[in-house]
Amino acid sequence: MSNRRKILKQIGFASLLATVSPSALIRNALANGNKPITPGINKITGNVTINGKPAQTGMAVVEGDIIVTGPGSEAIYVIGQDAYLQRASSTVSFAASVMRVVTGKILSVFGKGEKKLETPTATIGIRGTGCYIEAEEKRIYFCLCYGVADVVPAADPSHSERIETKHHDHPIYIYKDSSMPMMVDAGLINHNDAELELLENLVGRWPAFYQSKARY
Repeated sequence: MSNRRKILKQIGFASLLATVSPSALIRNALANGNKPITPGINKITGNVTINGKPAQTGMAVVEGDIIVTGPGSEAIYVIGQDAYLQRASSTVSFAASVMRVVTGKILSVFGKGEKKLETPTATIGIRGTGCYIEAEEKRIYFCLCYGVADVVPAADPSHSERIETKHHDHPIYIYKDSSMPMMVDAGLINHNDAELELLENLVGRWPAFYQSKARY
């Protein structure tokens, strides 16, 4: 058995394949070693559009694109060294080094380099991190799963905060109403380590928390 397969066994990767629907994507990533798979749409469930046209597996996702998932739908896609799991009823667009979450839910992992996330209630600067966002009109949920992020609330930029985490250490709600606290502590919701492992494997990486998890 290869060292890679031994490690997978140690962290219970079989349970990931059993519980996360797009397991074929994981098998493809592992078959390529640490080489990234082809960028673009890798998995579609339900109704997904790119710029208003029906999306298909294998389609490229590039700067300027708007991806919309309908109710009960989902999309997994790769752009360069970044990978995304966009959940149902979500609208996300991309520009140069900018991801704009208009509404809905998305789990993302990013390669090296600075990027900006724009949401209805905050602008977030990140560098090589994994994060989960749920965007509503009056608040967003933001979990920096690992890495560093600079969070700037839209209602009051003076309340900006730098967050550093190793493993879902500081999820928050960020509100739009300046009469309320700008950032409020939250719990871990609607995303998990198995999904982060899935996305990082698609771009030939492991999550930052992987080493400690393997030892455990």
